[in-house]
Amino acid sequence: MKQKYYLLRIEMMEIEPLIWRRFVVPAEISLDRLHDVIQIIMGWKDSHLHEFNFGKQRFVENLDEEFDDETTSLEASVRLSKLFKKKGDSCLYVYDFGESWAHRLTLESSDYKLREDDCEISCLEGERACPPEDVGGPPGYEEFRKIIKNPKNKQHASMVAWAKGFQPTAENFDPEYFDGDAINETLGCFVRWSRPRKLD
Repeated sequence: MKQKYYLLRIEMMEIEPLIWRRFVVPAEISLDRLHDVIQIIMGWKDSHLHEFNFGKQRFVENLDEEFDDETTSLEASVRLSKLFKKKGDSCLYVYDFGESWAHRLTLESSDYKLREDDCEISCLEGERACPPEDVGGPPGYEEFRKIIKNPKNKQHASMVAWAKGFQPTAENFDPEYFDGDAINETLGCFVRWSRPRKLD
């Protein structure tokens, strides 16, 4: 059967100006692998819990007492094509339950045609930087941006130092930073490392 590809858009909620990405994945990608892709394209470090919400249905990495009811399933048990059927279908992806980074994921095309230079998982475009981990959620990120923008602020030097190295190809944290080439290089490694291997 011919592989189908989805064109997806992800937007961070409760943050202005908007932080977003447009990217391509196989329609048959499992939600646990989609989580990995989202972490890469957004710039998160995968150091916190997460979940997908499709209406009343939740998908999580591990089932435990907190996630043990009829509306919750393992994300590794389902493929995106079973949940996204047509253009406009969407879900909520939440990362870090303490800081509640909410993302809206929307299907823009259910039959995307790969271009000659496209990898089967690739980021086509986007705008603005992912917030630093543990910055305090959307309110904390807003305060952080004000501080790093104002050298006269007493916390400026410590905040700039704290955020150093967060963006791999930028010296200091820049809220407008977006490096699609760096994202696609990491995605290319992810695709190669996670593809099935044929054994003799």
